[in-house]
Amino acid sequence: MPEMHFHIRWPDGTPERCYSPSLVVKDHLTPGATYGLDEFLDRARTALNEASARVAQRYGHPCSLALGQLARIETMSRRFQCMPDARIGVERFEQ
Repeated sequence: MPEMHFHIRWPDGTPERCYSPSLVVKDHLTPGATYGLDEFLDRARTALNEASARVAQRYGHPCSLALGQLARIETMSRRFQCMPDARIGVERFEQ
């Protein structure tokens, strides 16, 4: 199963390298795009849950790394909940 990383930039300018065990992230995020906080969270949840489900289908258990990455994204996003126009940029994919 091909894994990948996707690079994002939080609203405060902090960059982060994120992990996915599957290329399915490419179906939900676009390099160069910026997303409002809620939209980004929805897209990241969908992508990382799909990626984890693909691992479960193949290996019989969900991907703890994908679910951990999702938990990190959700935790970090709470820092920006009070910013009405918070946007997350997707900078690039790395395979």
